[in-house]
Amino acid sequence: MEFVARKQLPLRPAGPDTVAALIAWYDAERRDLPWRAKGRRRPDPYRVWLSEIMLQQTTVKAVIPYFEKFVARWPTVQDLAAAHLDDVLAMWAGLGYYSRARNLHACAKAVSARPDGEFPRTEAELLELPGIGPYTAAAIAAIAFGAPATPVDGNIERVVARLFAVERPLPSAKREIKRLAATLTPARRAGDFAQAMMDLGATVCTPRRPSCLMCPLQQDCHAHASGLAEALPVKVARVERPVRYGTAFLVLREDGAVLLRKRPPAGLLGGMLEVPSTQWSDTLLNVDMAVAGAPVRTEWWSVPGGVVHTFTHFRLEIQVMRAIVPIEMPLTFWAEPDRCQWVPRRDLHKAALPSLMRKIISHALKEQ
Repeated sequence: MEFVARKQLPLRPAGPDTVAALIAWYDAERRDLPWRAKGRRRPDPYRVWLSEIMLQQTTVKAVIPYFEKFVARWPTVQDLAAAHLDDVLAMWAGLGYYSRARNLHACAKAVSARPDGEFPRTEAELLELPGIGPYTAAAIAAIAFGAPATPVDGNIERVVARLFAVERPLPSAKREIKRLAATLTPARRAGDFAQAMMDLGATVCTPRRPSCLMCPLQQDCHAHASGLAEALPVKVARVERPVRYGTAFLVLREDGAVLLRKRPPAGLLGGMLEVPSTQWSDTLLNVDMAVAGAPVRTEWWSVPGGVVHTFTHFRLEIQVMRAIVPIEMPLTFWAEPDRCQWVPRRDLHKAALPSLMRKIISHALKEQ
C-alpha cells in the first residue's frame, strides 16, 4: 500500500488526529529493520534493547550488519551474558563508543541474574540496568512492552521541534521538546508511535530539505506553515574540536606477528586492543623523545604521512613508527609487557581493534 500525502489544509493544533495520521502512515511506510517484530508478533525485548544500544551515536546502515552478527552468535540475552567480554569487544570492533559494548555485556549479566531472567517492563526498573539511560529506558518500555513512554532521539527531536515550531535553540530546548512529545504519546500503540516518529524523521522530516509535501503531518506542522521547516531545530554553533597528538609503534615480528596491547578497562577505548603508543597530548613529541618510550629497543622507521581520527571531543593526529624485530626480542618497561600480546597478521581481523587502530595498522603496513 502506497501512502499518499494529504493536501494542505488549514493549520490545526497537534493532537489525537496527528497521532492517527502518523500511525496510518507508519502502517503503510514503515522501514523493514531486522530488530522489528514482523506482522502481529510481539517485539523481542532483547532485540529491541540490543538495537537501541547499537543505534546510539550510530546510523541504521552501520548498525544492521553488527546487529545481525550479534544475534546470530548470541540469540538470547542469556547467551550474551555467558560470552567472554573480549569476544563481545571483538565483535563490536569498528562500531565505536566502546563503553557501550562493556555496558552491553554488564547489562546482559544483570538481566540474566534476575529471578525471571527477563528484562523489566517499566522505565524506572530499566534505568537501574547498566548502560540504560532515560531515552533507552523509554524506547524499550514503549517498543518492547507497549508502555506509554516517550523516547526522544535526534529524529523525534527534529520532528517535534518542527511540528510545534520550537525556535529556542538546542540543547536548551530539549526539556520543552520532551514535554511536547509527551503530549502526543498515545496510550495504545505507543511503541509503534515512537518508531513512526523515528521513521518520519529519518526518511521524510530530514535535517536538510525535508519532504514536506509527502509528510503525513503537514497539516499539523507549525514550522511548515511558517516556512521554518529547514531552519528548525536551531542549534548552537559547535566549538571547534581541540587537536591532540601521539606516536604509535607498529612492531612486526619476523614470524609475521604484530605487537598489540590491551587498553585499561576504563576510559576511552577501554578494554580494546591497541598499537602501543605514547600518551595523546597537546603537543607532538619529536621522534627522539617518542622513541625513548618505545615498546622495543631497535631501529625505527618513520612511516610517511600520518593517521587522523576524530573523536567526539577532539581530533587526534598520530605519527606512526614501524620496526621489524626477531622472535626473541624483549619488550621494554614502557611497553607494559603484562598487557601485551603478539597477534598473527592473519588473525588481526578477529582482534578487538577499534577503527583507529585498524587505520594505524593499515597505514603502517601499506608498503609491506
